[in-house]
Amino acid sequence: MSNTFFIRIIATDKIFFEGKILAFIGSSIDGEFEFMAHHEEEIVAVAVGGIRFQTEDGEWHRAICGMGTAQFVNNRCTVLVDTCERPEDIDRVRAQAALERAQEGLIHHSSRVEYYMAQASMVRAITRLKESYDRRS
Repeated sequence: MSNTFFIRIIATDKIFFEGKILAFIGSSIDGEFEFMAHHEEEIVAVAVGGIRFQTEDGEWHRAICGMGTAQFVNNRCTVLVDTCERPEDIDRVRAQAALERAQEGLIHHSSRVEYYMAQASMVRAITRLKESYDRRS
């Protein structure tokens, strides 16, 4: 019995990754979750944060993704997220500017919806900055 499974990670603008892997670790609202070969069928809500996956050669890869879902069925995983990018592709200057705009939005919100949107933008910006510094530092 093989210890790998097929995964397809799809963002709204591209297929981020597809192939056989040994393990997938993602973020959910309850914490981290992990899929390995022959996992029980499951659907998980993916939260903004870092994901990691181990390819057949044993190498771990990291990415930052937005909200979405992960489904594991018949030893195949499909991850659908709004955004997905490698830490080395993050423009720190743009991420810092996004964080500052989000912080201003939290201060100067005029409705509850604007407050929650600014809060979500701030989480995305902080995650992108953190992951880019973890990778490069």
